[in-house]
Amino acid sequence: MNNTLCKAERLNKKLIIGKMFEGGQSKSFSIFPLRIVYLPIESSETPASLLISVSKRHFKRAVKRNRVKRQIREAYRKNKHELHRVLSEKSNHLAIAVIYLSNEIIESAVLEEKMKIALARLTEKLQ
Repeated sequence: MNNTLCKAERLNKKLIIGKMFEGGQSKSFSIFPLRIVYLPIESSETPASLLISVSKRHFKRAVKRNRVKRQIREAYRKNKHELHRVLSEKSNHLAIAVIYLSNEIIESAVLEEKMKIALARLTEKLQ
């Protein structure tokens, strides 16, 4: 499996995003500074689609918001393989939203460790 994050892996369908945040069907958990919201979906081009959200309330400058998004994207891209393997085996599809909760920018290495823990927990919940 290649180590990229292609356009098909990005969640951009408003209907699915609306279902994720209106409650009911979606599930979530937190590993500070990340909150993971996930929703099983019927069909998709890839096993998992990703949405990243960084609050404008915490980071007024777009430069900082974009930096945090870039860090999260990179951490997901490096560690997504186990989750994709489990989803492919069960032929499931998942929509995942990662919401950044902290007020400060955290080092990339720490954020990557938190993402590993979050993806491991998500994989565990799917099995």
